Amino acid sequence: MKRGSTLFLKIAVILIGMPVLALGIFGMYWLPKNLVNPDYAYIIYPILIGMYVSVIPFFVALYHAFKLLSYIDKNQAFSELSVKALKKIKFCALTTSGLYVVILPFVFLVAELDDAPGVVIVGMVPVFASMVIAVFAAVLQKLLKEAIDIKSENDLIV
Repeated sequence: MKRGSTLFLKIAVILIGMPVLALGIFGMYWLPKNLVNPDYAYIIYPILIGMYVSVIPFFVALYHAFKLLSYIDKNQAFSELSVKALKKIKFCALTTSGLYVVILPFVFLVAELDDAPGVVIVGMVPVFASMVIAVFAAVLQKLLKEAIDIKSENDLIV
């Protein structure tokens, strides 16, 4: 694979992480102090804590995606290292999805108090997005494992 395409993807991985990092740093100080409705603080704080905890698996997954792209650069795409990176990305996506499932009851409470049912849909987006990533990583992991097995069988024959 050409280095330019993986370089583009590496830049994309970095650009995906930058707004999350910026929001995490600046939002940590600004958001808890400037709640729209302070009466909802007992509901908003668990949501904020869940969101901040979910940043950890998010950045771990980005790190492993970056490592996977480095393996592709080094022509090690069909190796056990790539399979392990995909497995860790899958695990991080499932963890993120699980954390947002835990947050959902608080989102339901906010939606009920504000009489805003659209908040529930917005709260469910991270759950489904991370599940899609987990399924995609699982499919890639399985395909890559099968390709490695076929390659090793062909190496034994030759």
